[in-house]
Amino acid sequence: MIDQLKINIGQSSAAGTKDNNEDSYGIVTPDGQLLENKGISAIIADGMGSCAFPKEASEYVVKGFFNDYYSTPESWTVKTSGAKVLTALNSWLYGKSTGDNAKAYVSTFSALIFKSTTAHILHIGDSRIYRIRDNNIEQLTNDHRIWINKEKNYLSRAIGVDLHLDIDYKSVGLETDDLFVMTTDGIHDYMSEQQIRDIVSKSANLDVIADQLVSSALDEGSHDNVTCQVIHIEQLPNQQANEVINDLVRLPFPPDLSPGMILDGYKVIKDFKSSSTSQLYLVEDTDTGQTILMKTPSVNFDDDPSYIERFHMEEWAGKRIHNPNVMITYEQKRKRSCQYFLIEYIEGLTLTEWIKQNPDPDIKKVANIVGQIIHGLRGMHRLEMLHRDLKPDNIMIQDDGTVKIIDLGAVKVAGIQEISSPVERLELLGTKNYTAPEYLMGVAGTNKSDLFSLGVITYEILTGKLPYGDQSEKNINWRSMSKIKYTSALQHNPMIPLWLDGAIEKAVRLDHRLRYDSFSEFHHDLTHPNDSFMKNSLPLVEKDPVLFWRSIAAALLIFNLFTLYLLLK
Repeated sequence: MIDQLKINIGQSSAAGTKDNNEDSYGIVTPDGQLLENKGISAIIADGMGSCAFPKEASEYVVKGFFNDYYSTPESWTVKTSGAKVLTALNSWLYGKSTGDNAKAYVSTFSALIFKSTTAHILHIGDSRIYRIRDNNIEQLTNDHRIWINKEKNYLSRAIGVDLHLDIDYKSVGLETDDLFVMTTDGIHDYMSEQQIRDIVSKSANLDVIADQLVSSALDEGSHDNVTCQVIHIEQLPNQQANEVINDLVRLPFPPDLSPGMILDGYKVIKDFKSSSTSQLYLVEDTDTGQTILMKTPSVNFDDDPSYIERFHMEEWAGKRIHNPNVMITYEQKRKRSCQYFLIEYIEGLTLTEWIKQNPDPDIKKVANIVGQIIHGLRGMHRLEMLHRDLKPDNIMIQDDGTVKIIDLGAVKVAGIQEISSPVERLELLGTKNYTAPEYLMGVAGTNKSDLFSLGVITYEILTGKLPYGDQSEKNINWRSMSKIKYTSALQHNPMIPLWLDGAIEKAVRLDHRLRYDSFSEFHHDLTHPNDSFMKNSLPLVEKDPVLFWRSIAAALLIFNLFTLYLLLK
């Protein structure tokens, strides 16, 4: 059995000495996959009393976050999802706070997202989140408050104050029996951490604890709204490795298929492609007549949970990518009897084949191909997915010129990486000649890692060679990497413009910090000559005429002195 994440909650709120309660709060526990992929969210918000509509502001950010957060892609991390949603909410509130109603909608915001075995914190303002573990209390948030003197202070950050929103984010590991206390300033401004901890320790009933915190703050003289939430971690997700295997292989591996066989309504036309890790069959849907590809796992890995999980992840990721330059992964319409998934059948050439048939390609055509690959990669990166195995064999060019990225077997999904698993998730390495050096060094990749692979591919399209030669048989490490030097594309193809070689060289720099920051910059430099690359290749007389003539004068002086010495000798 899989132990799901379970929490207990207690909540309490009161207007206190004020006429209206301008605080808002809530907790959402979703069902099914959303619980695993997005987590449980708890929020507390405090509308700024000096603004025109404080209650409306705090209610809007709480309800808006709950509504929008669970609609963000499941592939996104909590940090990305939260930041996107909060930025949009802030823009809306700020937009309403204009003219005579300047700063009319302003609120603090503190959220706890419990996903798998981690608590993610998103925080703006001076609401607080505490964690109590082993009877020790710790404040996990920082107050965004500036003190003018002992009596006067103001919020330095809040939602709706400025068009730019600076969000605090942090994550902490969860343990069973952790207690989290979320408070507005009406409580923690009047109670010490010691008082909060002592009240929490006196009862097991979380609603009683929450009510006691509210009443104690009022007894201490709080003249603000008082709100708190108390959350107890009752159970963490847990699954044994053998249970994972049983779950992953609930369907058997399919047998070897041959032409004419029908599996779940799909008639095998031919064995399309086989490798040590999978088989591809060209099949026909007997209901629609559509020709598609069926990908099946290799029986060599039927007892390898890491492999099976990656196989499932390839389908999971593919179904969530909707981009004209990425291969389509189809939704399964009929019940499956074994493990496989269905992908688009693309008629055309692999980029490897295209390169062989086009040894002297037109630069504009190359830029078009690279531009389409970039469009596909951007679609993946917007979903926080890295391809990690980009190479000419994994790129198809259709007869109409459309470029498609294929094979998502090595894809890494940031949001899924946040979910703990007893299955070891190996950092897959792509083909060494195309793999970014940071992967080979054991460092996690970024979008720039896919950019490196694309730069190598661009170099190969134009030259038929590799920028660092064949490194496939070499053991790459930090020491050996310093000896690897870039070979100018002009050595293989002197017709390549200097600026184009400069753009490729920057894209494939071994140090990822020195590469382009974005794909758009790279593509722009592929299609628009960059003067900086031209200057680096110009002769000294054009780059720095003064230095050139000084050097000539110095050389002549040395020559004349040497000649005079010989004459006088």
